[in-house]
Amino acid sequence: MTAELWEVSRVRFEETAPPALNAAQRTAMDHRWAVAVAANPTLFDGPVAALAGFERDGAGGLSVSWTRLTYRYRVLRGLPDAPAVAALFVAVLQPCDDGRLLVGRMSPTTSAPGRWQPPGGTLEPPAEGRELDLEAFRRHAARELAEETGSDTAADALVPGPVVLDARGSLGFLFVAPPRPACELRERYSQLARAEIASGVHPEFDRVELIGSLSELRSLPGPSASYLELVAGRFFGA
Repeated sequence: MTAELWEVSRVRFEETAPPALNAAQRTAMDHRWAVAVAANPTLFDGPVAALAGFERDGAGGLSVSWTRLTYRYRVLRGLPDAPAVAALFVAVLQPCDDGRLLVGRMSPTTSAPGRWQPPGGTLEPPAEGRELDLEAFRRHAARELAEETGSDTAADALVPGPVVLDARGSLGFLFVAPPRPACELRERYSQLARAEIASGVHPEFDRVELIGSLSELRSLPGPSASYLELVAGRFFGA
C-alpha cells in the first residue's frame, strides 16, 4: 500500500464500538504488548482514538468512523484473523521564513526510533460523551508541535491542510503552522531538548532539520514516515 494525499472540504466523524476480541486474540495481544514493553519500558498503554473505517464521496467529503482503544491494540497488526487496527493522527507542517520545512527524527525511546517525520502524533480521544471534530484535531496538533519542537503556536493559527492515508492504512490530518525564522525554530527546539534532558526525560525528537527540497529529505540518514515524501513534495511544489 502506498501513501495517498487528499483534498477534503467536509469531514464527518462517527464513534463506533471497539472491535471484539476472542480469548486467544486478547491473550496474544497482551503477550505481544508485554514483550514490547520489556524491550522499550517507556511505552505506555494510553488512550487513543483509533480509525475504524472511512468513506470518501468523490466530492471532497470524508466520513470517518473511530473508536476508543489503547496503544496495546497496535500489536494486533499481523496477528492472523485479528481485527485491523489503524490510527488517526495529526501532523504539522512547520515552515521557516526562508521556505524550508522542519522535520524531526524520533528518539530511540519512541515507538518509531530513527524515523523522520513532521511534528505530530496519534490522536487522543475526547472525554466520554463529547464528540470528535476537526477542532479537536487542531488542538492536538498545536500540543504536539509544542511538545516536540518547543514552538507554542496557538491552535487557531494552524491552517487545516490535506488528509493523508499512510502505507499502514492510518489516516492523518495535516495542519500548516505560520512561518518562523530558522534561528528561532532551532533555538526553541534546543531549549526544549536541554530542559527535558535536564529533568531526566528523553525528547521525542532527538534531532531536527530544516529541509529545502525533496533531495535534501532523501539525503537524511534513516527511514522516513511513509507519507513524508508525498507531503514534502506538495509543500515544495514538486
